[in-house]
Amino acid sequence: MNAQTDSPAQQEFSIHPATALGHVSLRVASLENQIVFYQQALAFKLHWREGNKAGLGAGGADLLILTEEPNLKKYRGVTGLYHFAALFPNRRELAIAMARLYALKYRNHPTDHIMTKTTYLDDPEGNGIELYCESPEDGSWTLKDGKFETRRTDGSWSDGREPLDVKALFKHIKEDERLDLPIPPETRVGHIHLHTQNLQEAVDFYHNLLGFDVMGFVPEFQMAFVSAGGYHHHIGLNTWQGAGAPPPPSDAVGLRYFTVDFPDQKSLDEVIARVDASGLPSNKTENGLLVHDPSQNGVVLRIKS
Repeated sequence: MNAQTDSPAQQEFSIHPATALGHVSLRVASLENQIVFYQQALAFKLHWREGNKAGLGAGGADLLILTEEPNLKKYRGVTGLYHFAALFPNRRELAIAMARLYALKYRNHPTDHIMTKTTYLDDPEGNGIELYCESPEDGSWTLKDGKFETRRTDGSWSDGREPLDVKALFKHIKEDERLDLPIPPETRVGHIHLHTQNLQEAVDFYHNLLGFDVMGFVPEFQMAFVSAGGYHHHIGLNTWQGAGAPPPPSDAVGLRYFTVDFPDQKSLDEVIARVDASGLPSNKTENGLLVHDPSQNGVVLRIKS
């Protein structure tokens, strides 16, 4: 996708362009119920299950790790996960994923962002999910004067949030298509979108400290995008739960952390050195180096597994 911005997108230090997202870790109230949902509704494979934890995905590296804790509940008006996004390799695979939801009569919200085709839904515990595929052949967005503008390839304008033509998408599915097969192995976590307490503070953390490039900063929408390597966004940031929203309590379901995957040790060490120099608290874990952004969203820095 071609994205243009009139904000400074890069700085003296920029994160390695091959950096991407790894798995998302969620704290859940019912491991059993969540496993059933992700297997049946989203066709994730159960990779492993040990005690109160499980890993799911497309058959390779985990895309999602679930950890059950007692007496958890959903809170509103707090920072944390807005949604994590599973990126499908093409329209056909997205169509199959959506057809599965339709067959189960599971509520979802198909949306055409022009540059991507997508649908939004929540899991049974209220964690937001986006399923999408890239469609740069349909158009792109630009950022000018702090506002997003989406243009189709024919030059016509769009607000980038149109209803998706589901019938047209479903034409990519064969009549005898099976809907019970696992998601394709190419499926990955394309991006994550976070609720934050302060937009500028969040951008300062992900851009000035970690080195992600700013792909869009739109105060009018209380939203910003950052990414590596020119991607439209690996991390979305918003203050839609209210400016100054507190972090979720310890008994809240939702995001534990998400992983940022570096292509090699050198690129990881560069960012860790910046974290250490900033004085930001960090913890070495079995998954990588855990830090928290100013809104207490957990971020694990690691080499791609």
